[in-house]
Amino acid sequence: MTSYALNDSWTMTRRELAHWARQPAQVLVALVFPVMLLLMFGYLIGGGRGVDGEYLDFLVPGMFALTMVFGLEGTMLAVTQDLDKGVIDRFRSMPMADGAVLVGRSAADMLQSALGLAVLTAVAYVLGWRAHGTFGAFLGALGLLLLLRFAMLWIGILLALVAGKPEMVQAVQILVWPVGFLSNALATPQSMPDWLGTVVEWNPLSQTATAVRDLFGAPGAETGHVWAAVAWPLALLAVFFPLAVRKFGALDE
Repeated sequence: MTSYALNDSWTMTRRELAHWARQPAQVLVALVFPVMLLLMFGYLIGGGRGVDGEYLDFLVPGMFALTMVFGLEGTMLAVTQDLDKGVIDRFRSMPMADGAVLVGRSAADMLQSALGLAVLTAVAYVLGWRAHGTFGAFLGALGLLLLLRFAMLWIGILLALVAGKPEMVQAVQILVWPVGFLSNALATPQSMPDWLGTVVEWNPLSQTATAVRDLFGAPGAETGHVWAAVAWPLALLAVFFPLAVRKFGALDE
């Protein structure tokens, strides 16, 4: 049964990857947008109020975490388009493992997210940013970032299933923006009003950003946040993954 489900999920993943070849512009925009944000905040807008040391050491890990939250609309749009066109109904009528369509979509998104991280890391190195930790810590930081993406992805999938229509994606996607900007990705909580700083510190994205700064060996980085950067995404997955699967299973009811 497990092999059957894995084969179906891989078939759906290859279907999503085939869409990349037919829609390369969409993939390119997803890769370029985080680079534009990094350049804009790093050099055009500037910042660093309350940051000790070089702002780039603070900004780059924060941008890595920020891009794990943004860009969910691509997956959400694909899910709603399949729903609107009846594609998912046709798949559900076939002898296919339950949820293989969602797993394939999420696997394709994770591949694109990993590719986006690689591109953004390369650009950051060109700009002069360096990871000062060990290679194992570097891989651990990337793992935390992708774990956050995976958790946010299933929130996006659930929202897409609830929205049901492609035209609703933009309205629902707005709900994700506060998570991104009410964080310490671009500024320290200490530079904010006390009440806002408290909200920012409890943000799951802030925990991931703080943890990866520590693992990358950023000067002045806070320690002891790795456990929270693991616990938050796992808690989100424990809630939203079964809700998304249950919602998917109830589509024909």
